[in-house]
Amino acid sequence: MSEVPFTPVARVGDIPAGEGRTYEVGGRLVAVFYDGTSYQAIDDLCPHMGASLGSGPLRDGEVTCPWHAWRFRLCDGAWCDNPRLKVDVFEVRVVGDAIEVRVTPPRPLATSR
Repeated sequence: MSEVPFTPVARVGDIPAGEGRTYEVGGRLVAVFYDGTSYQAIDDLCPHMGASLGSGPLRDGEVTCPWHAWRFRLCDGAWCDNPRLKVDVFEVRVVGDAIEVRVTPPRPLATSR
């Protein structure tokens, strides 16, 4: 299986410090955040009701869903109230002035037995 490539999504300066933006990459919506020092990316869709996490406020490494205030850690995608629930996290790099994201296929949903 070949390695998933990085995809350019934005330029340095496109995302203000303390904010996020949403981009479509490989058929997925990805929220990219800039904390003033580094860029991080997670799945854009809140698992609760599907709101865009990219439009939520960023504080102390956590994004808050703008609809119902669910908070997710950018470092691992975990929901702050129950870390067993997670959104996908994606690798980000800056090459020159391009912000690039490596978006993996979605994880299969867990099934109960």
